[in-house]
Amino acid sequence: MMRLCAVLLICLSSSLLTAQAAPPVHWSVGYHRLTFLDPLDLKPMSAIAFYPSSDREHTSRIGNYTIRAGADTNVAIGRYPLLMLSHGNTGTPLALHDLITSLARKGFIVVAVLHPGDNYKDQSRLGTLSNLYGRPMQISEAITAALGDPTLSPFIEAENVGVIGYSAGGETALILAGAQPNLERLRRYCRQHPDDEDACNTKGELIVDRDDLQPVADPRVHALLLMAPLGLMFGRHTLSDVHVPVLMYSGGADTLVFPDKNAAALARKLPVAPQFKLIAGAGHFVFMAPCSPEQLQATPGLCTDAEGVNREDIHRDLIHEAGRFFTKTLSTPSHGGMQTANQ
Repeated sequence: MMRLCAVLLICLSSSLLTAQAAPPVHWSVGYHRLTFLDPLDLKPMSAIAFYPSSDREHTSRIGNYTIRAGADTNVAIGRYPLLMLSHGNTGTPLALHDLITSLARKGFIVVAVLHPGDNYKDQSRLGTLSNLYGRPMQISEAITAALGDPTLSPFIEAENVGVIGYSAGGETALILAGAQPNLERLRRYCRQHPDDEDACNTKGELIVDRDDLQPVADPRVHALLLMAPLGLMFGRHTLSDVHVPVLMYSGGADTLVFPDKNAAALARKLPVAPQFKLIAGAGHFVFMAPCSPEQLQATPGLCTDAEGVNREDIHRDLIHEAGRFFTKTLSTPSHGGMQTANQ
């Protein structure tokens, strides 16, 4: 009997060691295109959803970016929180492709929205009320589209939605969480700081192209990651309804969206104190993915950081902290190992 117990103990110990030594689940990344109607004019708009995949690694060329993701590969079995990404004025969400794919690899579905009328191809709504109020509406519509998409919806934890906002996308994210822009704050700021060419190129006056729009929050949003957020229109009172957790980054040497008037001011005024990281010496574009040699040659202003600022190191920290933040504030991603779902 004692000999049998000893054998069983050895077998059990061996099983435990084997289980502990098993490699962690490794996901690749797939992407799936979404098309839905812009709530402002009911014309088609687009987004790209990136998700954990159980297929082999793929690399794809999407626009001007080489991205570690494959088109419509198999979704790894499981249910994952949903993250929406809102880019900056005249930008593209793919400029943050390393953050997007890294979060997908960690077990999140990340939807990168291209804002109509305010992107690198089309600036027809720039500086308008419809852009200020329409951007959050577009993100909300993208959430609804993802939750209704037959490819994605079986894998989304619908009750766990976060928003990532870069630059003007940070303003968009705050509105979705309940912030109310105060247009007079922008006018007053521009009277005091007429040399702020980014925020005050129209002297703080937005074009009133629509008078039927208001800022609309989305109760489905439960956490925000803000990078170099635009926050000039928000005072303490207009932020009083923002009660979701916030992780916020800003570059200490940002000369486009000044941190003292934007991110640092938000950190003081938000009713729930955010986690705030000010990166010494970093500029506005440090949050874009590290550039390829071709991108460095074509757009040195977007790719070149100040001496002593290491964009690769900053992104490693950003990716780690973002994953930890969303895992804590949204539910832990669930999965079924290396099973696959055929699309």
